[in-house]
Amino acid sequence: MALLLLEALGALLLLVFIVWWTMFSGRKNGELKDPEQPAPDAESDKK
Repeated sequence: MALLLLEALGALLLLVFIVWWTMFSGRKNGELKDPEQPAPDAESDKK
């Protein structure tokens, strides 16, 4: 029974590590910013 719990704990730790790795390891300055787009003209939406 202890071996089963140890294996479940190992699987949980592996899952947490994979999620942490994919979320927080990446570019040092974070995600790239989108260039500023001008706001769409209100009159162009009324076509």
